[in-house]
Amino acid sequence: MDSKQRAISLPEQLCASAEQRFGARFKTLESLLEFVLSELTQDEAGALDRTEQEILEKRLRDLGYL
Repeated sequence: MDSKQRAISLPEQLCASAEQRFGARFKTLESLLEFVLSELTQDEAGALDRTEQEILEKRLRDLGYL
């Protein structure tokens, strides 16, 4: 992963709530945010496209076009 860092600003109340709720699992708010952003940015679009393609092909087969 790139070693460069960026600073962001978040509301204090949001940070405090996240630290209270997830502090036992994540040592810092930064580690929590890094985990969440990593999960959200994983490439799941390809899997959805394949699933949609399979559904479309099944419908076309059921209609006799394939």
